[in-house]
Amino acid sequence: MRRLFAVFMVLLLIAGMLCMAGCNEEEAQLTVSEGVLTVSLSPDFAPMEFVDTSKSGQEQYVGVDVKLAQAIADEMGLGLVIKPMSFEACQSAVLGGAVDMSISGYAYTEERAQKFLISDFYKPEEFEELHMIVVRSEDVDKYKTAEDFGGVAVGAQASSIQLDLCHEDLPDNTEVVEYAGIDGAIQALKEGKIEGVAVADGRGEIEIENSDGELAASGFYFEWDDKATENIVLMQKGREDLAAYVNKVIAAKTESGELHQWYEECSDLAKSENAKNVVYDEKGEETGE
Repeated sequence: MRRLFAVFMVLLLIAGMLCMAGCNEEEAQLTVSEGVLTVSLSPDFAPMEFVDTSKSGQEQYVGVDVKLAQAIADEMGLGLVIKPMSFEACQSAVLGGAVDMSISGYAYTEERAQKFLISDFYKPEEFEELHMIVVRSEDVDKYKTAEDFGGVAVGAQASSIQLDLCHEDLPDNTEVVEYAGIDGAIQALKEGKIEGVAVADGRGEIEIENSDGELAASGFYFEWDDKATENIVLMQKGREDLAAYVNKVIAAKTESGELHQWYEECSDLAKSENAKNVVYDEKGEETGE
C-alpha cells in the first residue's frame, strides 16, 4: 500500500506540473482568445504615444503607435485594450505574457532582438532616426560636441535607447541620470538639476516648441547603428501567429503612406493644450512624475 501511495503521489505531482505548464501557456494566449488584443505602452512619448486630456478611458491614449495597435486589432478582428505602464514594465509585461505585445516607440537593439520576437521595421517619419540632447536656450553655445557634456549631468528615460547612447557616446565622466519619464527629466533640466536631456528628435522638437523659448537643441546628435533608425513591435518568442498580422499591417500602412499621415496628425495634436505625456508605474497607476 505504501508503494502504491508513493506511485500515486508521483503521478499526482507530474500531473500538477503539466497542468501548470498548460495553464501558463493558456494564460499567455488568454487575451486574444477572449476577443481582445492587449498592448502595453508608456504614454509619455509624444507623438508616438501620449494622452489626450479631453478624452477618458481607452480613448485618452493617442499617438502613432496607438493607431498602429488599433489597425492590428482591426486586422485580427479583435477589440483593442491599451495597458499603460512604465517603459520598463511594458517590456516585462510581454516577457511574462501579461500582454500580447508592446508598441511604445521601440528602437532596434541586439538585446531586444535576443529577448523578444520583433516585428518588421517601421518608420513614421524620417527625422525620427535622429537622437539629440535638449539643453536650456541660454546654454546652447556651451554644448556642441559630446566632449562638452563631460563632467556634467545628462538625463534620459530608463531602459530607453537614448540611455544606452548616453553611456556609449558621452565621456566617461558624464553623469547619466535615469528618469521614469522624459517629462521628469525636462523639468529637472529647467530647474538646473541637469544640463541636458537625451531624446528622439521628434520628441525633442515638441519639447522645444512648447517651452516658450526656454529650451533649445544642442549642436550634438548621437551616431548609431542604421538598424536602430526605425521602430519595432515587441512580442513573445514563438508568437509568429501575432507577428504575421503585425507585419502585414506595417507593410500595408507604410505602402499607403498612412504611417506618415498619422505622424503628422499626432505631431499637431501633441502641440495642443490637451496633449499630456503621462508616466505610469508597473501597476498602471500615474506616478505624477
